[in-house]
Amino acid sequence: MEEREVYELFFERLQHLSPEAEYELRHPDYVMEMPQSGERIRGRDKMREFQEAYPNPPTIVPRRVAGSGDVWVIEARSDYGDGQIFHVAMIVEFRDGKVWRETRYYAEPFEAPAWRARWVEPIDGPVDNPGPPSPG
Repeated sequence: MEEREVYELFFERLQHLSPEAEYELRHPDYVMEMPQSGERIRGRDKMREFQEAYPNPPTIVPRRVAGSGDVWVIEARSDYGDGQIFHVAMIVEFRDGKVWRETRYYAEPFEAPAWRARWVEPIDGPVDNPGPPSPG
């Protein structure tokens, strides 16, 4: 996959697709893992069923894409609409031009400790709002 293709997929298309449309973008041998909760979804049929059953799906806003070839990392912000915000890192692997493997890590934002202030600078925008994405 080329960077432009991955960028378009995660920044422009996936945010507006139904579970059925996303199904078509996944490889038949698709697997998604969430190591923090110890869960794995095996197969694009199960992923579609999972998405359709999800009570209140979060709004996911991609922030950055990095990688090459068939392995990419996507940073995103996941807003569950009830005040719950998570930063997401997804390792995405492609096969035959389709999403084949995904590993997702979720992290809650937190305020930085004051003792670090003299060495760090704040990222633009509040901790839970990364600002607009930039291609590449």
